[in-house]
Amino acid sequence: MVIDKLKEANVLLEGHFLLTSGLHSEKYCQCAKLFEQPKLAKQVIATVAGKLQDIDYNLIVGPAMGGVIAAYELSAQTGKRNIFIERVNGQMTMKRGFEIQPGDRAVIMEDVVTTGKSSLEVKQVIEEHGGSVVALACVVDRRTDKELELPVYAAISLSIPTYSVEECPLCKAGIPYVKPGSRSIK
Repeated sequence: MVIDKLKEANVLLEGHFLLTSGLHSEKYCQCAKLFEQPKLAKQVIATVAGKLQDIDYNLIVGPAMGGVIAAYELSAQTGKRNIFIERVNGQMTMKRGFEIQPGDRAVIMEDVVTTGKSSLEVKQVIEEHGGSVVALACVVDRRTDKELELPVYAAISLSIPTYSVEECPLCKAGIPYVKPGSRSIK
């Protein structure tokens, strides 16, 4: 089971976390720990690849940082070309000579999806370069609001509560938070 592989890789953390979405949570999925162990990562990404087998796509796009290795592993398993999109001055940008051709059909591959905000930013970049996005794939789908304009294919969905700063019970209890993600909070 995917959850067992995530536990074995020490992906599931407990504490008080400031997520890159700006929300707070008592649980965090540190998927970077999964990618320390190629055998486990390959098995988890195989679950995602299996769910995408009937989707027509020719490009995998991983948002930096979390989606880079996940996209590469999905590419290795499916034989599809992959690139990554990265933030420059807070804005998702395509660099490093990567290209998206008109008509490319992309799957965005993330490590964890909480709100989908980063994925939608990547979608915009893909569309600005003439491609279309046919699906969002991820290791962990932890959205509490399941509405998103893309179909989502996850290795696992976890129901993990998130809180605004004002509603966070951990903040109210005076417990300091850590910010493990890579994106700056505005």
